[in-house]
Amino acid sequence: MSQHDTLQRFLFDGAPVRGALVRLDGAWQQVLARRAYPAALKAILGEMMAAAELMAANLKFEGALILQLHGNGPLRLAVVECNHDRTVRATAKWDGDLADDAAILQLLGGSGQFVITLEPRHDKAQTWQGIVALEGDTIGQMLENYMQRSEQLDTRLVLACNDSTAAGLLLQRLPEGHGEPEGWERISILGRTLQAQELLELSAGEILHRLFHEETVRVFEPEGVSFACNCSQERVGNMLKMLGGQEVGEVLLEQGSVEIVCDYCNQHYVFDEEDANALFDYDLVAAVREARH
Repeated sequence: MSQHDTLQRFLFDGAPVRGALVRLDGAWQQVLARRAYPAALKAILGEMMAAAELMAANLKFEGALILQLHGNGPLRLAVVECNHDRTVRATAKWDGDLADDAAILQLLGGSGQFVITLEPRHDKAQTWQGIVALEGDTIGQMLENYMQRSEQLDTRLVLACNDSTAAGLLLQRLPEGHGEPEGWERISILGRTLQAQELLELSAGEILHRLFHEETVRVFEPEGVSFACNCSQERVGNMLKMLGGQEVGEVLLEQGSVEIVCDYCNQHYVFDEEDANALFDYDLVAAVREARH
């Protein structure tokens, strides 16, 4: 398999550590092709994409892991959704011009919310959410702190991105009994020596050799990662139903149709009067006119 757009999981035989490497090339380019993101926001969104794939790598469930940043400053929203089939999508909303070197907290207006959501594919399963404290200067540091405090799971994340690639390394400490206890400290320190340029340019095999050539590493089959959006006419129709007939009817009366653009993939969905009436099973425009009189 090509080194591009791959997730590589691995395990240490002599230490209580599991890990994963991810490299997003085409998937990252698909996101960038749909919107002209400022440099500071590209860095955040690319690192969030890599982090989402890494965190989902060891989850055993069908559904999506979603990372969301909400802010009160120039950065209003950044969202990454990673599915169990290794597909990923991302989008962001912001106001005005952003300085290239703007820090995350500055972009969020000094406050905000970082949310992790596990959204099961099956309706009967329960959605789970966790709140990540905005402690740290980077996405990686915030998620490391969260995993330590909330999950009591020692984690190291090295994340990087440029205009062509988003990539990341994850190391996690396993429970005692999986190898020499001091192995975690040794491997964690080695992981920290990985430079952003190496992460972006080297293959998974080259990185593992560069960092851990003195360790016994069990490497699993690499998995392909790709961009995909699950929006559809049916999903948009369900969203319109949630808005309600009155609001949809108002738009129809004023504009003649309802047009929705997917934030993730820029797909355009148009519902004319006949389409919208079929959704609600009554004449929306007539109802609005009657309500106004």
